[in-house]
Amino acid sequence: MIKATEILSTYFGYNTFRQGQEDVISKVLNGEDTLCVMPTGGGKSVCYQVPALVMEGTVLVVSPLISLMKDQVDALHAAGISAAFINSTMSAEEYRLTMEAALEGEYRLLYIAPERLDSPSFTNQLRLMNVPMVAIDEAHCISQWGHDFRPSYRNIRKVISYFDTKPVVLALTATATPAVREDICVQLGITTNNTIMTGFERANLSFSVLKGQDRDKYVKDYVRKNEGEAGIIYAATRKAVDHVHDMLLKMGITVSKYHAGLSDNERQLGQEQFLNDEVSVMVATNAFGMGIDKSNIRYVIHYQMPRNMESYYQEAGRAGRDGLDSHCTLIFSSQDVQTQRFLIDLSQDPSRIPAELEKLQLMIDYCHTEGCLQKFIITYFGELNAENCGRCANCTDTRESSDVTEDVQKVLSCVIRMGQRFGKTMIAQVLTGSRNKKVFEFGFEKLSTYGILKERSAKDVSEFIEFIISEGFLGVENGQFPTIYVSEQGKNVLTGDINVQRKVSVVTKQITADNPLFEQLRALRRQLAQDTGVPPFVVFSDKSLQDMVDKMPLTEEAFLEVNGVGQAKLERYGEVFLNEIRAFKLEHA
Repeated sequence: MIKATEILSTYFGYNTFRQGQEDVISKVLNGEDTLCVMPTGGGKSVCYQVPALVMEGTVLVVSPLISLMKDQVDALHAAGISAAFINSTMSAEEYRLTMEAALEGEYRLLYIAPERLDSPSFTNQLRLMNVPMVAIDEAHCISQWGHDFRPSYRNIRKVISYFDTKPVVLALTATATPAVREDICVQLGITTNNTIMTGFERANLSFSVLKGQDRDKYVKDYVRKNEGEAGIIYAATRKAVDHVHDMLLKMGITVSKYHAGLSDNERQLGQEQFLNDEVSVMVATNAFGMGIDKSNIRYVIHYQMPRNMESYYQEAGRAGRDGLDSHCTLIFSSQDVQTQRFLIDLSQDPSRIPAELEKLQLMIDYCHTEGCLQKFIITYFGELNAENCGRCANCTDTRESSDVTEDVQKVLSCVIRMGQRFGKTMIAQVLTGSRNKKVFEFGFEKLSTYGILKERSAKDVSEFIEFIISEGFLGVENGQFPTIYVSEQGKNVLTGDINVQRKVSVVTKQITADNPLFEQLRALRRQLAQDTGVPPFVVFSDKSLQDMVDKMPLTEEAFLEVNGVGQAKLERYGEVFLNEIRAFKLEHA
């Protein structure tokens, strides 16, 4: 491990391994097949990149993520490490030249898509290479119990058997329940004792769930307050993505969008603008982000609830990969449940629908829990002794509550008088005394509850109904047109056995304090990245820039002490960053 530690310092600029990395690296260097389970941002890539520089030959990295391949190869080149990728974006000539170099042993790491293993011509060439290890990223894709099953992953074990000398197998994932972990080990022939788990908690992330609030208002306010920061806003449908994108664009926010309805070129352009810090916000469906290695994402907002906890934690976990404090907010509406049920029915193999609905229910439970949000997540992934995080919105909630029992009773009473067979919009119209034609067609203007909340807007009452649903006093009957009914708990409110408290709306906050040197270093990083044609985080992460601000290095020796600065980056970027810091210090002396 002495050589591995030297490599970590020289090439990656870190003096010590993070939790779990040393255990994984020790096992693979000892020739043991291993499953590595680390949260997003936990440093999984180091677990195969460092051994690749210790071992003789070319480490093969199987990854389903084209964008990640490019980002990681760019980052390895920046650190002075020879690496390449093979994927569907390459021309025939590029592929031929890359394979020739690989067969000559010119690369320490070669990234490939799992579908490449379906090609006999490729696997025949692979046998001619010296491959000491096969690293399998996003290994949950091999399991039919996982949330992103990819049949091509099932070929990996067969391909491994082709080599005269069996390579070490390292499977890596961030989101695997106990059942998925067991399946990965079975599929790849890994002894279950050789599973290294560092825990699923992300100590730099704070989680929050908003219910019964105007989501557009919240998003606009949040993005405006954090305009200089990179963020992702996820929505469940293309229509919602277009809506949020256009809304932010009208505000003058630099924003891109990403969904399956856009052309390949549009998606590629939007992704590159975001990676290169040309736009600060990406609005996207879950089609975006798998393998996005952008380390300086400060917030992730889910405009709508995702369908399962694996997807949510993977998407939210794209925030704060550099280890700095970041925020993950989910805005819940009861309508999200209908949207996700529709998408499950549309996209799933019928035999998987019951399991998907079970996962959806657990996602709904997360949105309604009053306990620690981080604890709920990591318990889902099998950590049974988790403690409260002390950071999430539920742990730190000090908002005042007001008694809204009387208004809840008015709404419940109105729902019953309307026959419990209408949706939120019609109920809100009756409560606010709307002159809508439909209201009069049903004779609802004669109800005693007609106009009982006329001092409030229909939109405000709709949000209040959302709050009542989220508290479980109203239920939603699923169908083509969801209808609302009074639950058993709701009946207890009507009889006065339960009082209802509602907390005031969540107020948005600025994530990071303004720092003039940090902003100057960030601008310098952006310029250098543009000059060299790589994303800014490949030059240095936000964590490295923050460490420069804290340490104010003025010499090369001091610069090497900065988090993430190795010999290659010192030689490439040291002088220009040191000059910027010296000039700043002189100016503010």
